[in-house]
Amino acid sequence: QVLLVESGGGLVQAGGSLRLSCAASGRTFSTYTMGWFRQAPGKEREFVATISWSGISTLYGDSVKGRFTISRDNAKNTGYLQMNSLKPEDTAVYYCAAHRRTILTTLAADFGSWGQGTQVTVSS
Repeated sequence: QVLLVESGGGLVQAGGSLRLSCAASGRTFSTYTMGWFRQAPGKEREFVATISWSGISTLYGDSVKGRFTISRDNAKNTGYLQMNSLKPEDTAVYYCAAHRRTILTTLAADFGSWGQGTQVTVSS
């Protein structure tokens, strides 16, 4: 298992930007596929984005495509989620997650390691 800690959440106005970070420790981060999920109050956890261990391949949820960018720096054991053009409906707790498989998956059940989450609030 890899230990994950998110940071960078906060309050932002609609149309603004935030960058979330996910710092990893423990097992070698570069061998893990990484992802971001979010969960709003009263809603199910939603897939946001995922990136391969190499950083070459990415997948995005339809609701964030074109606005969010996932990336990683394996030398720093850190993953990122750049969020632009934020909307009030992006308000949620954002979770970083990781798994050891090489395929990209959008299913939360496929991710074995999770961070504690960071709150993102977008005001209208």
